[in-house]
Amino acid sequence: MKKLSFVVSLTNNDNDYQQEQASAAEKAARRLGLDLKIVHANNDAVTQSQQLLHFIQGAASSRPDAIVFEPAGGTAFPQVARAAVTADIGWGVLNHDADYIKQLRQGCHVPVFSISSDHEEVGKIQGKQFAALLPEGGSILYLEGPANSSAAQERSAGMNATRPANIQVKTMRANWTEESAHRAVSSWLRLRTSQEMRIDLVGAQDDSMAAGARKAFAEIAQGERERWLQIPFTGCDGLPKTGQSWVRSGLLAATIYIRPNTDLALEMLTEAIRSGAQPPERKLTVPESLPLIEELAARTARTNAGKHRSAGA
Repeated sequence: MKKLSFVVSLTNNDNDYQQEQASAAEKAARRLGLDLKIVHANNDAVTQSQQLLHFIQGAASSRPDAIVFEPAGGTAFPQVARAAVTADIGWGVLNHDADYIKQLRQGCHVPVFSISSDHEEVGKIQGKQFAALLPEGGSILYLEGPANSSAAQERSAGMNATRPANIQVKTMRANWTEESAHRAVSSWLRLRTSQEMRIDLVGAQDDSMAAGARKAFAEIAQGERERWLQIPFTGCDGLPKTGQSWVRSGLLAATIYIRPNTDLALEMLTEAIRSGAQPPERKLTVPESLPLIEELAARTARTNAGKHRSAGA
């Protein structure tokens, strides 16, 4: 049986989730007996499209059997996708709603599909976490991913659908990395308006951005720093070495576990190519709140009860 060759293109190598995506792909490739090449786009869509075209337009003998990629920008490169399918290269899109998939699958001889976490559900869970952490309402500083990211858009929509009306949200954008969030929050903290605004919780659309925000607050003057670092911080991704560890240590009040999906994509491609059958057009993985919403609410109730007892003493 021919040894299959796949390319995995990820947005960057600076984000814990993207690093876990690479690790999951490497483990799956070893298990499935695949040749695998992983490339990173440094959060640049132009770089990513050029990288993909390099593989597609190479000599026939060197072309991969399939490409799996997570878009670095707001588009899933429909023209590049058509070029891949025309060259008999399978095409898998990660964590993005690519509206051309259905049409591209018609009459093609290679697998074409998308696989994603349910990003709207991620946002809904986060809105419920906010409600559990702020049962009496309040104001949130919310760090979103890039404006052109469908994952960021869907998470925001889900969060706004479940957050209570008595929780107000101040939004800020970063680029899925600790450094970008640190830079955005540091700039905001230098504004007078930040000193005049009461913030009861900092929520981020991924754990690395939550870490960057916390780092920015840790760098301000002593008196203000203590106040900021006492409020809850939450994120998403919930990977064992970062988000889950940070929840256990108290750096994060909560996160959301979003399992890597490169391994599932490689499994689906391998099965489809060897069987000659198209995989499902779209597969969604299910996110989980860490800790559970009920546990988070109970923990908040105990903490608030303790504060009331101390105040009355």
